[in-house]
Amino acid sequence: MTRFLISLALLFVLMAATAAAQVEDFHIISQKELQLLVGDLAKSNPDVIKRIADDPSLKAKQLDKLRELLAFASQAQRDGLADDPATKQELANIKAEVISAEYDKKINEGKPVKPPLSYITDAQVKLFWSEDPTAKEADFQKFLSAKVEFIRRQDPQMASYTPSDEDKTLAHDIYAKSRIYEKDYLEKAKNGTLDAEFQQRTNLQLKLQHAQFLARLYADKNVGKMDPTDVEIKTYISQRPELDPAPKKLVAQGILERAKRGEDFAALANKYTEDPGNKNEKGELQGGLYKDVRVGIMVPVFEKAALALQPGQISPEVVESDFGYHIIKLEKKTETKDANGTAKLVYDVRHILIGTMYEDPTVPGSGPTPLKLYVRQKLANEKQKKMIDELVMANKVSVPSDYTLPGLAKTKPTAAAKPATKRTTPVQKKPHGKR
Repeated sequence: MTRFLISLALLFVLMAATAAAQVEDFHIISQKELQLLVGDLAKSNPDVIKRIADDPSLKAKQLDKLRELLAFASQAQRDGLADDPATKQELANIKAEVISAEYDKKINEGKPVKPPLSYITDAQVKLFWSEDPTAKEADFQKFLSAKVEFIRRQDPQMASYTPSDEDKTLAHDIYAKSRIYEKDYLEKAKNGTLDAEFQQRTNLQLKLQHAQFLARLYADKNVGKMDPTDVEIKTYISQRPELDPAPKKLVAQGILERAKRGEDFAALANKYTEDPGNKNEKGELQGGLYKDVRVGIMVPVFEKAALALQPGQISPEVVESDFGYHIIKLEKKTETKDANGTAKLVYDVRHILIGTMYEDPTVPGSGPTPLKLYVRQKLANEKQKKMIDELVMANKVSVPSDYTLPGLAKTKPTAAAKPATKRTTPVQKKPHGKR
């Protein structure tokens, strides 16, 4: 299934929503609206309600996330993001698609389960296109263009995406069926034959669907504002003596000088290194040795320093990475061939690590984290919180401070299990996408 087909399919597993008019006011959720949301959640996912009952702190987190959502969506409107033609069209698309999805479930309740919109017949679709076909084809092209535009925006790898004939055929069918149900729904809403509570619930859900879309646009545009600079990280560390890595650098420098004077590097590694990778599966010390290392495995600063050496040489200076300070000795460089016969460089290297990992005492069980990464995350979180607080105030966002859980007896909170920590070799790269 292509990315386009997946994108369209996901439209019909969203939390269903309906409305008679596009919602534009995102700044407030009333107590009644909040209870409606909780009631719907209790029906669709009772396990979540049970977890909230066991851990009341989840309530506050949920409400904070709701405030953040509404603040981002409101600010997106104030910044004019909702005025972009493609955004306007996609908001209209979301409205039609979620209306049709919910209406589909409502009018076909109790019937055999089928894929979304499957109860709409070919005859209905044919009739739809026969009524003012020129205008409807023009509207379909706007629908399709908006879909393609946001697929391209959201994934750099899809920047040149063009829908295939299969994509267009599916989109054509979904467009017609969603508009058929949307029209039917709106007509019934207008003449008062739809249940009032059903409309109220689904109007609220549509507001949240639109808010999610706009909030994502705002977050994507402003993500860089929450990234701390290297200067901010350095300043934060320098103002906190308990975080200052300077003493550890002096230790590393002293070990480097001993290695340069001819002391046995492997013995120094076994005595001083803080690299957990210096032990094999049997717990035997390895003298800081990594054998047959392929290019690209180690963090760049480490690998660059190692490959700049000749076999037998020791790095002239201590090498700093996010994991700490490294003393490096290159043992050998060789070429090998991969399964395709392509020559690849591999090397053997020894190193001694004096780590600068930090374990946050306020987060039990968090495990050691590279100091700069810890500070970067902490500053980013502080910036994000400050930004959200300012947006909530500027947009006068109002969300109730509490809500009542439906249909559950009170239960004692359960202690959260501490997450398992996994030891990572400090010079190996982290998985792609992690910082």
